[in-house]
Amino acid sequence: MKKKGPPQVIHQSSSLLSIFAEWSVSIFHKHQQYLATGESFRSLSFAFRISHSYISTIVKDTLSTLKKHLMPIFLPDLSTIDLNKKASEFWTKWNFPNCVLAIDGKHVRIRCPEKTGSLFFNYKDYFSIVMLAMVDANYKFIAIDVGSFGREGDSGIFLKSAMGQKILDGSFGFPEKKQLPGSDKVLPHVIVGDEAFRLHPNIMKPYTRQSARHDKSKAVFNYRLSRARRVTENAFGLLSQIFRVFYQSINIDPMTCDDLIVVACCLHNLLREGYLEENGQAFFEERKSSTTLQINNLIPITRGGGFTNAEGFLVRDSFKDFFNNEGSVSWQEDK
Repeated sequence: MKKKGPPQVIHQSSSLLSIFAEWSVSIFHKHQQYLATGESFRSLSFAFRISHSYISTIVKDTLSTLKKHLMPIFLPDLSTIDLNKKASEFWTKWNFPNCVLAIDGKHVRIRCPEKTGSLFFNYKDYFSIVMLAMVDANYKFIAIDVGSFGREGDSGIFLKSAMGQKILDGSFGFPEKKQLPGSDKVLPHVIVGDEAFRLHPNIMKPYTRQSARHDKSKAVFNYRLSRARRVTENAFGLLSQIFRVFYQSINIDPMTCDDLIVVACCLHNLLREGYLEENGQAFFEERKSSTTLQINNLIPITRGGGFTNAEGFLVRDSFKDFFNNEGSVSWQEDK
């Protein structure tokens, strides 16, 4: 009778390594499938034959690790960003000079966390976490602030965010004032937003609808600003199209949900860079589609709010005059 020797042990070890490798790949696929489809943990447990509680641990740990390693690459500190280049892209692609970024906020729908009362309950009558984001002319997220309670007002969210504080105290790092193309006007660099943000020398928001209705020049300014600002809407749309987890209420711990949003933004930037590099095509160009999918889980923050700034009025009026004179384009009158 032959004795069972070391070869069998080696064979068992290699089998265990193979099983471990397959298990590791399976872990990655669980996380990937969760972001891409938004399937529940119980549904994934049937597909991968692992308990739903263990899948939740895998997703939590994976998101935390990805956030730690991806943020320095795809969401670096603003001091490392060339804002002059961003301004050039906005002028070339969206016809808005001295604009470095566009800002907007969205409510990400979640299931009500335990023992949180109405902290996450927003004005749309559901529970959410607020995501505030700055986007460049190429639909890439440049800076994000995630984690505010859904019940908080838009002005309060912006004022307490790191990006808002830097803008208001003058430490954001805007480039020096610059002369507008083909004009003798010298104006500061700005970030464009909607009615939810306060008017400031470095933050442009549209005129009220009532005033624009009776003043064609103000309507032209609103159109030109909205044309530049819509990069945020497009970026949020692309984000939710790829990561379908945003198409439903996210049923995970709020801290893990914060990590999920950050990781999704980082992966979005990765895909945008890869797409442009591979195709040599500007992904900011509009594409006509026969179907339009609605985003059910990324809802705008409250419209209208924030204090204004006297100098902000002057800067906005200067942009308005530029858009209606030397900076006009032939097709703006038709909008």
